Amino acid sequence: MDILYLLVPLSVLIVFAILGVFWWALQSGQFDQVDREGERILDSE
Repeated sequence: MDILYLLVPLSVLIVFAILGVFWWALQSGQFDQVDREGERILDSE
């Protein structure tokens, strides 16, 4: 039961870290033009 005092706050911190990284990726333009990159792989140049 004592392990919950460690695991609950740790899991909350991990969720906030994941959300922070996702927000950073959205703000930096990681997900702009996703369709174009998929088509670029298929083009034979």
